[in-house]
Amino acid sequence: MLKLRRGVVSGTDPLRVRVGEQERRAWADETLVGEVCEGDEVILNTEARDLGLGSGGFDIVHVNLTRGLDGPGAEEAAALKLNYTSLQHPVEPVEARPGDSPARRTPVLVISLHGQLAPAAWAADRAFPGLRVGYVQTSGGALPGTLSEDVAKLRRAELLCEHVTAAPAYGGELEALTVIGALRAAAGPLGWDAAIAGPGPGIVGSGSELGHGGMTALDTAHASLMLGLDTLIAPRMSSADPRPRHRGLSHHTVTVLRMLLGNVQVPAPTREPAPWPRLNEDNGPLDELRRACGDRHEIRLREAPVEEYAESGLPSVHMGREIADDRLFFAAALASGDALAAETLAVLAP
Repeated sequence: MLKLRRGVVSGTDPLRVRVGEQERRAWADETLVGEVCEGDEVILNTEARDLGLGSGGFDIVHVNLTRGLDGPGAEEAAALKLNYTSLQHPVEPVEARPGDSPARRTPVLVISLHGQLAPAAWAADRAFPGLRVGYVQTSGGALPGTLSEDVAKLRRAELLCEHVTAAPAYGGELEALTVIGALRAAAGPLGWDAAIAGPGPGIVGSGSELGHGGMTALDTAHASLMLGLDTLIAPRMSSADPRPRHRGLSHHTVTVLRMLLGNVQVPAPTREPAPWPRLNEDNGPLDELRRACGDRHEIRLREAPVEEYAESGLPSVHMGREIADDRLFFAAALASGDALAAETLAVLAP
């Protein structure tokens, strides 16, 4: 059963709800549950916070009993998202737009963590100002499209041209029923020059080889390859992650590269200015990446302007670590965005 609790909103900036004698942080997706005001009686889903799992340390508003029961609904729609759940709602999918095949060879950068999005988008724009890069949000992390502050900042800075939520993800500016449908629309009627595709904030995981949100990168890359689009995989790397399986080259990236049924490009930062820590005597992250790619995938060494990005005002903290604490994570994402711009320029060149 869902762990639902009744409470009263005690504050809205940030949202706080009093449940019994306890005041709890909460988040409401107002695109689904409507406006939430102080004094409103709400029903919270408290499971994740009570278990210490995910959700950013807050409860989720399931329904607003005070003002959320009079929603008009839609007069018509082509499909439902979150169908056969109590949160099912109508959408107009981009797949229904005219155009059955990609009109251009839009390059796709596949990310496995939401934290890679901002540095990748910034680096792409730095290398190719005015590039129309859109974001396809997949499963693997948070599903609500309105949750990400990074996307909001990138849209305000015009570093992303549009935001499509695909498959179970919902609430973006545009909706797609499948990731492959979103990518086809990006290369067709949406007219994007390039796409970045990957999960929303957070990541689902079990500490196992296959049971984690990073595996959505495998499906996303396959969708891109099947459409004939140039496909790049942004490697997940870290010089400071306390978990050995993510330090250096993450096992998430290693697994995806091994299981891919086609060949992709894998950007990586150049050695200067020295983003490559030597984690032990004979085995650095670049060596790990070379082994993971083997003779199937092409490594693309690209510029990683870490210091310049740090001054951009865009998100510079990943899992509580600043750029200075985990330079390699940001360098790999920046190199990936630079490679995406270079690939796009090659496609668009006459």
